[in-house]
Amino acid sequence: MTIRLIVVDDDPLVRAGLSLMLGGAEDIAIVGEAADGGEVPALVERLAPDVVLMDIRMPGVDGLTATADLRGRPGAPEVLVLTTFHAGEQVLSALRAGAAGFLLKDTPPAEIVAAVRRVAAGEPVLSPAVTRQLMRHVADAPAAPGAAPSRRAADPGRRAALDALPDREREVALAVGRGLSNAEIAAELYMSVPTVKTYVSRLLAGLGLNNRVQIALFVNDAGLADEET
Repeated sequence: MTIRLIVVDDDPLVRAGLSLMLGGAEDIAIVGEAADGGEVPALVERLAPDVVLMDIRMPGVDGLTATADLRGRPGAPEVLVLTTFHAGEQVLSALRAGAAGFLLKDTPPAEIVAAVRRVAAGEPVLSPAVTRQLMRHVADAPAAPGAAPSRRAADPGRRAALDALPDREREVALAVGRGLSNAEIAAELYMSVPTVKTYVSRLLAGLGLNNRVQIALFVNDAGLADEET
């Protein structure tokens, strides 16, 4: 299957470089380009891409706003966000907006191609280890100078939503929150990988989320990221 891709970046040289690089993959077709997040909805409506490769900083509508708007629409394509540096707050905002992951612009070409393929297949680009590290980084609330960081207060609404889940769904949610892969969850909970995928799909639908990274963030917000299944 050919992956239909739109490249969104305000720098024409970056767009040209990405299009040249990604267009060389036999299973990826660059079907459109945009210089601003405000152009994305019309392009997606007209071109029906599978993946949108989205820059964060653009002079008009930024990539985070565009991602949130796009992912809130029925049948939205997956979004892979670009960033020039590792800004934890921006990455977190992108994931909360529904992005399937993020890439640094200096990522090796082969890894960018692989990331597009993974996102098109419904897999987050963030590895379980990176997901776990990111959540730990942003879960610490700012502290006064010289004071130790304090844990951000748990969201009681999200805690209640997880506590209301059937036992097995809750166990899978907590395992995703700990950064485990489907195979690791299957081994830990004594179920098959397809069964884990089924539970993840139920969690996404039941909690109104877009991808498993958002499940992990949901668990983190509920204060349950460290709870064992």
